Amino acid sequence: MEHPKYEQTLVIVKPDGVQRSLIGEVISRYERVGLKLVAIKMVIPTEAHVEAHYTLDPNWMRITGEKTIKGYKDKGLLPPSEDPLEITRVVLASLKKYLTAGPVVAMIWEGAHAVKIVRKLTGGTEPLTSDVGTIRGDYVLDSYSMSDLDVRSVRNIVHASGSVEEAEMEIKHWFTETEIQKYRLIQEQIIYDVNLDGIKE
Repeated sequence: MEHPKYEQTLVIVKPDGVQRSLIGEVISRYERVGLKLVAIKMVIPTEAHVEAHYTLDPNWMRITGEKTIKGYKDKGLLPPSEDPLEITRVVLASLKKYLTAGPVVAMIWEGAHAVKIVRKLTGGTEPLTSDVGTIRGDYVLDSYSMSDLDVRSVRNIVHASGSVEEAEMEIKHWFTETEIQKYRLIQEQIIYDVNLDGIKE
């Protein structure tokens, strides 16, 4: 079994995060916890690339539609449709418009439990209900109700892979093998070394 310290996850600073000059803040949150940045690039994705990203999981459209319908009903609202796929087609159109609006910064972070750690630091999908101390909770005031009213995607600064399997698919979609760096960070001796050897002279 591979050591957990080699787990990787994809993070994308979305156009709103780039425009608000929060790239460095996002990076520092993940660096401070001990994760290692192994790939980074700035691109303006095409609509086709964004659509392919969200549909890497063949169940994404159905699951997203079902969750959206449930969200409407939980708030006592009538969903625009009872067909999950129809709902998600609208969601996907908004996501494509959002993520192609300007440059994004795609990154791969590596370290123990990278997927869960990044998700924890990033916060929930809706900034309004994200915890204080998370990126979305600290830097965004958007909400589902406001994005629904404006007929757009919720602006939440960062995309972070939802599972190890999702991360593996997304990393391959955004990066080639040659763009991912393999190197040693000095701090890894403290974070992962079993006996903390080499601290004292």
